Amino acid sequence: MPRHKLTMAGPHWMKKAMSSAQKLRAETFRARGARHFVYVILLHDPRGNERWGLYVGQTSRDPDWRFDQHKAGYKASRAVRRFGVCLLPELVEHLNPMMDWESLDLEAALADAFRQCGVPWVEGGH
Repeated sequence: MPRHKLTMAGPHWMKKAMSSAQKLRAETFRARGARHFVYVILLHDPRGNERWGLYVGQTSRDPDWRFDQHKAGYKASRAVRRFGVCLLPELVEHLNPMMDWESLDLEAALADAFRQCGVPWVEGGH
């Protein structure tokens, strides 16, 4: 599975998204029993206006494996299945792993932070 580095050219809002994500902290980061992850997937709709966006999710599985599940259609976000390009682990590696309750909170916080910093298309984050 390809992994894109944020150093490559990408959507104009990517630096703001990275900065917003870096401001968040997980209280239970690497705590004993911490087995949950938040993950971010780059979305790209090549039709029309070449729309780019981010999907935010949380899982107790390896995020790479979860991405593969989305692409295969298993418990998939429709946006990720159709438009998912790659995981962006650089956005969340400072948070993972964490306890389950906190992964739910941070999933929502990340999605909100991305919307507030100007990411035009944000999926997930429930």
